[in-house]
Amino acid sequence: MSITQQPFGQIDDHPVSLFTLANANGMVAKITNYGGIVTSLQVPDRSGKSADIVCGFNTLDGYFSEAYRKNSPYFGCLVGRYVGWIKDGTFEMADRLDSAAGERRRYQLSRNAGAGHIHGGVKGFDKRVWTAKASEEGGDAVLTLTLRSADGEEGYPGNVDVEVEYRLTSRNELAMRYRARTDRTTPFTMTNHTYFNLNGFADKVLDHEVQILSDRCLAADEGGIPTAQEVPVAGTDCDFRKPRLLGDAFRGMPLGFEHFYLFPPGSRPPVQIATVRHSGTGRKIEVLTTEPGMLFYTGRYTSDELQREDGTRFGQFRALCAETAKYSNGPNIPGAPKCFLHPGEAYDETTIYRFSWA
Repeated sequence: MSITQQPFGQIDDHPVSLFTLANANGMVAKITNYGGIVTSLQVPDRSGKSADIVCGFNTLDGYFSEAYRKNSPYFGCLVGRYVGWIKDGTFEMADRLDSAAGERRRYQLSRNAGAGHIHGGVKGFDKRVWTAKASEEGGDAVLTLTLRSADGEEGYPGNVDVEVEYRLTSRNELAMRYRARTDRTTPFTMTNHTYFNLNGFADKVLDHEVQILSDRCLAADEGGIPTAQEVPVAGTDCDFRKPRLLGDAFRGMPLGFEHFYLFPPGSRPPVQIATVRHSGTGRKIEVLTTEPGMLFYTGRYTSDELQREDGTRFGQFRALCAETAKYSNGPNIPGAPKCFLHPGEAYDETTIYRFSWA
């Protein structure tokens, strides 16, 4: 097990580094402290041949190209202060632990998606340079990233101190632990936005078999923003309770999936909620989490112009995301679990991507 550091560029006089985490089984993860981006993840197949299975770039400049900024796909990054949508960029809350009591105030966040707010705003956590610390602990390679999100940033109330731990283990897990504290009540939930393709981008992800252990999704409004309505998946094209090939599922959903699945909240320790397999290579991802939801996204809007510097093509339906988090648009959904972080509380959530290649 090892972790190394090298220069990766500079942003606004802040040096940016690239950290390489490797285990003895052939897994290699490359992560930069700019946005906490997983730029590369090399995983063997059943024959021992490694391939990069995530969307990303080999240089910092790749994340600033005109094509990338125009498309804004959030490749591999940490998302915050709030994952997903907040409709119209507004929400109401009382600035106290008991949000049902006291005077409620309406907050206006930055608008970075039409009239809406998505993934933390114009300069969310994905566009910040984090403070980084590399270590080896108990046989694991560990990268710890920290930052302070200031009161009023992107319109959010409260100062929030954030810590994210990436841990590559000898069990072939890439584990992410998210911790935070605030001095004022604020909407808060984080995720990692890595896009996966288990065939190493030889083709689209239609040859991937998916299982999602959920019987409900959040319905979306005409703008695609989740609402309070919970929709059973039984009898629909969104039903992945039993493993299904994406190619078969796409027959009923030709534009692919951008659906928020629900799970029992508060699972401790992380429980398995989804599995993605590729029979041709033997690669498999098991997704475990403590979170109550997951956005399953199959890259409908990813630009076909995007490619790695070595020519690896990304684009529409060429990768998928399993974004675990609190409910998208949760601050506007009555009863949505733990969408607000309060003073005195500790935000502490974990998601694990467990890999195998039999």
